[in-house]
Amino acid sequence: MKFNSKLIHAGYDSSADSQGSITPPIYKTTAYQFNNTEHAASLFALQEFGNIYSRLTNPTVGSLENRLTELEDGAMCVALSSGTSSVMYSLINIMSQGDNFITDTQLYGGTFTMFTNILPEFGITSKKVDTTDLDLVEKSIDKNTKAIYVETITNPGLVVADIEGLSKVAHSKGIPLIVDATFTTPALQKSLDFGADIVVHSLTKWMSGHGRVIAGAVIEKGGFEWGNGNFPLYDTPDTSYGGMRWGHDLGDLSGVAYSLRLRTVPLRNLGANMSPETAFEVMSGLETLGLRMERHCQNAKKAAEYLSDHDLVEWVRFPGLKDDPAYELSEKYLKGTGGTMVVFGIKGGKDAGQKFIDNLKMFRHVANVGDTRSLAIHPATTTHSQLDDEALVAAGSPPELVRLSIGIEDIEDIVDDLSQALDSTK
Repeated sequence: MKFNSKLIHAGYDSSADSQGSITPPIYKTTAYQFNNTEHAASLFALQEFGNIYSRLTNPTVGSLENRLTELEDGAMCVALSSGTSSVMYSLINIMSQGDNFITDTQLYGGTFTMFTNILPEFGITSKKVDTTDLDLVEKSIDKNTKAIYVETITNPGLVVADIEGLSKVAHSKGIPLIVDATFTTPALQKSLDFGADIVVHSLTKWMSGHGRVIAGAVIEKGGFEWGNGNFPLYDTPDTSYGGMRWGHDLGDLSGVAYSLRLRTVPLRNLGANMSPETAFEVMSGLETLGLRMERHCQNAKKAAEYLSDHDLVEWVRFPGLKDDPAYELSEKYLKGTGGTMVVFGIKGGKDAGQKFIDNLKMFRHVANVGDTRSLAIHPATTTHSQLDDEALVAAGSPPELVRLSIGIEDIEDIVDDLSQALDSTK
């Protein structure tokens, strides 16, 4: 099937459902009956797949995981309770005390805090560099570096990552490229096709689109050699799972060793599992992802063009504008759309930014993106408020920056709201 058909049908076979339901049923159960002791033993030993306990697998969640795997052209997916847990699990699944990873200076505020303040408490550190400089990225890798981690489009600076170039650097060192593809979704970019090894999503955003659930996922491309000697967690016997050497003992399943370990070690023991109700909500939203992303992108471009010509706006970042620094990468990686987000610098700095936000009428003022509704926020006083002005600039979020997640409303109403809110700052 083509992409839009997969959004509706992939991951669930209604003809195999005993009741003939055309949508995946919500399986509200904690545990599952084993056929006998031999069946139970084979499930725990990964000799066959099946349900054990809903923290590990659930049929409704499994339908979503299968759909996401097909949408990304991946090998296996693990759905999780949030995008944030997906980011953390994606890293701790291959790292331990003393390890590090390369990432960008520009990151979503929660991710920045996790990398700067939380992971170091466990002995895992990040090296924040300008990842548009591939030579700098390569020079920053040392013997303890376990991954390169980037966002497909940085939040909120809207820098487009060179996935192909970064993957070549990562693979030359025998480490994976992990990509947070929340801002693009597979409707705009299939990161695995450009060389990424692991894709992370906050399904809370465009993938569900309706603003009703918190959810995340980690999707593996498959085939990365986890037993190449760079990952002790995959070379030494895992005492938490019967002495399994994840990079060596899985036989035909070695290509998805990362996903199997993520499910049976971090997820099983730390417990950030997705509920079946949440999986059902995400799948409902996914059905219209293709249509929604077309409208999001069309509206975002028109909003960016309007702001570019406004005398109360100092600058605009939208990768789809021909004078944007990321325009060429947008043509390559975003199907020429420019994406769904617009950020701009308002004349008058932080005070004007707050006044603009307070006078919006249709735009919702929330700490979220990717909703069908148009959303706005002033990062310097909210999502990035933990940073001083110097750090704000380094993080791609200067004090005057306003972030817009452009919805699917009529563009005339979007522009009218922007216009009257800007006028209020005079």
